[in-house]
Amino acid sequence: MTSELVKNVVLVHGGFVDGSGWREVYRMLTDDGFRVSVVQHPTVSLAGDVAVTERVLDAQDGPAVLVGHSYGGAVVTEAGTHDKVAALVYIAAFVPDKGESVGTLIADPAPGAPVPPILPPVDGFLFLDRERFHVAFAGDLPAAEAEFMADSQVPWGLDALGGAIGEPAWRHKPSWYLVATDDRMIPPAVQRAMARRAGSTVTGTDAGHAVYVSRPDVVADLVRRAAAGVAGS
Repeated sequence: MTSELVKNVVLVHGGFVDGSGWREVYRMLTDDGFRVSVVQHPTVSLAGDVAVTERVLDAQDGPAVLVGHSYGGAVVTEAGTHDKVAALVYIAAFVPDKGESVGTLIADPAPGAPVPPILPPVDGFLFLDRERFHVAFAGDLPAAEAEFMADSQVPWGLDALGGAIGEPAWRHKPSWYLVATDDRMIPPAVQRAMARRAGSTVTGTDAGHAVYVSRPDVVADLVRRAAAGVAGS
């Protein structure tokens, strides 16, 4: 906890996308007076993505709320032990424990649960099936926007998928979690279970996996709540 007013926010994207999807969340938070940084990490390896995130955290002028979407949840779980991090916010994100990776968390899906349409790796990198991208990743976005996202995918490295957590930040920092109740990449029940294990303050919204794009208002509101929750404590 911190007695300082938390005005810094660091946003961490997930796999298959870059940081541009945070545009509206960024706008809403900067309009509120927050200083917002968007991490553009390459999603090649977890260690590399954590290092990029830590460099952004090093540059903050005070405590920050660290926000991760999807695979970005693994990044903030590892990077969130940084001393500038006052709170963690998970947006339809993975929340691994020590020794876990995103790969281990998705290895054994529950019967009947939607399975992400990840294609077999090529040269050590993964993509989503573009024909199934809209339904799986961006079900509540217009078709044209989902098509653009499908055709501008960022290769997701196997070393990012398989990167294991050392010391999970959520064991030491307060956290908030937004469940996307129509998610077809990470089942909502799995999201709730991870959030419960982490002791997160949980809320939900009727949205697909790309909730940070489709419902930036809800995402920005949760970040504000996290910033307020650690200020003055």
